[in-house]
Amino acid sequence: MKSQPGVAPARRIHKFVGMHPLPSRNVLAGPLRPCSSDPVTGFFRNGHCDTCVEDAGCHTVCVEVSAEFLAFSRADGNDLTTPRPEYGFPGLKPGDRWCLCASRWLAALEAGQAAPVALTATHERTLEIVPLELLQQYATA
Repeated sequence: MKSQPGVAPARRIHKFVGMHPLPSRNVLAGPLRPCSSDPVTGFFRNGHCDTCVEDAGCHTVCVEVSAEFLAFSRADGNDLTTPRPEYGFPGLKPGDRWCLCASRWLAALEAGQAAPVALTATHERTLEIVPLELLQQYATA
């Protein structure tokens, strides 16, 4: 794109500018604990399952993925194993923790493939979609 005299060139704006995270509280009403820094997860890629109004997918459930869960997710159209460097996504392997969309976790549960949940690292906004009692049934340390 050719710039015009007297007009500043367009600058790339970070995708999170103007987004305001909701309070960092977990489903147990305590402070939201980190989910994963290796790989770095979260809607904001800050290692926490923080969220905001703009997070339409509600990436708030901190799960520990298994080979079975990853296979289910891929078959369901959400490939979490293939690296996507253009998005800073390394691809997941069994044992990794990841901030998953609450509706995806619920779909996996309904298919008998729910991944274990780290309750203290799962954002309270999850409770808008998944009841606490269900999350507690799949709680991990």
